[in-house]
Amino acid sequence: MGHPLLQFCQTQEQADAVTLTEIEGLSQREAASRLGICRTALRDRLTVVKNKAAKRGYSPSNDWNHPVPDGHKIKGVSTFYDENGKPIRQWVKSQTDEERQFEILIERIESATKSLPKFKPTKPPASSNQNLLSLLTITDFHLGMKAWKDSDGDDWDVKIARDVFLNSIHDMINGSPKSGVGILNQLGDFLHWDGLVQVTPTSGHHLTGDDRYSKLVELTINVMTEAVQIMLKRFGRVVVVQAEGNHDLASSVWMRKFIKHRFEDDPRVEVIDNEFPYYAYQHGDIMLGFHHGHRMKMAQLQKLFASEPRFREMWGLCKHAYIHVGHLHHERVLDDAGATIEQHPTLAARDNYSSSHGYVSQRGAKCITYDKIEGEVSRITVRPRA
Repeated sequence: MGHPLLQFCQTQEQADAVTLTEIEGLSQREAASRLGICRTALRDRLTVVKNKAAKRGYSPSNDWNHPVPDGHKIKGVSTFYDENGKPIRQWVKSQTDEERQFEILIERIESATKSLPKFKPTKPPASSNQNLLSLLTITDFHLGMKAWKDSDGDDWDVKIARDVFLNSIHDMINGSPKSGVGILNQLGDFLHWDGLVQVTPTSGHHLTGDDRYSKLVELTINVMTEAVQIMLKRFGRVVVVQAEGNHDLASSVWMRKFIKHRFEDDPRVEVIDNEFPYYAYQHGDIMLGFHHGHRMKMAQLQKLFASEPRFREMWGLCKHAYIHVGHLHHERVLDDAGATIEQHPTLAARDNYSSSHGYVSQRGAKCITYDKIEGEVSRITVRPRA
């Protein structure tokens, strides 16, 4: 028979520790010896499991024997005891565990994508210049936003957005060389809102949306898939960046997971899949860094990429560093401390909030081509074409 603590184990090592101590009844010293680890390591594994269980309401040493459902956590427990110290009544208060519910969502998405058909490997183009990398940047696209020309300056809805996105991908590809690597650099806020309620995920700011979230998910899947397929015909390899934005904190995760699964059988497609909201790619002597721009200002980004342990080795090996951000919807370039930091414009129209506050920027997207030794060698700018 299993033990209740087993449901809170996340690794086989934790499950082995619980099995030996709680089911087989071995002492911690005996269990550690059986597993070939020190007693401290065993105790640490048990502590992690018991803390997770207590968070859900299972801690027999405290007379907590009624765990709340997964996705919730204990808010408070009130226990009444009789004169002999035996618990006779208990009230358990719980609340939503948003972090765990997000983990459950991602687990379900990854599970669901396994049943989707995958694309077979495709043939590379007949020729491509392996020294070159072409970076196609789309940022702050705000798919699902609704804007009207009379009040906001331009019309914007899901149909217009779809056409603008795919036309821009085509225009950037047609204006770039046949590079060995093409990067689809989606820098965040691709979706205007992040769930069933049309609000920003952190501040709860109400948004003017067009259509249902489920339709936005389907449309995103279709246009991202088509974009990767188009790029595979032009470039030797395709790398995909799906950056976290402040409007699509959760959606950026399922977008990454979906593309990663859909093309996992094609060795010419690579998805930069990490939970850290900063991303990097090395091409010869150049380092490319990516961040939406919502968590750190432009002027501080070179320090992060130079000092962050994940990127420190890459920074030291490269002669050129280029960092790309979005977020503020307009163009700006900062050349400082060994890096060129570029803020990209958006293809999207202004929403009511931006237009009513007088925010103005020229809409567009850029495709920049880099040589693995020389750095940037060319660029083109495309304008929205519906």
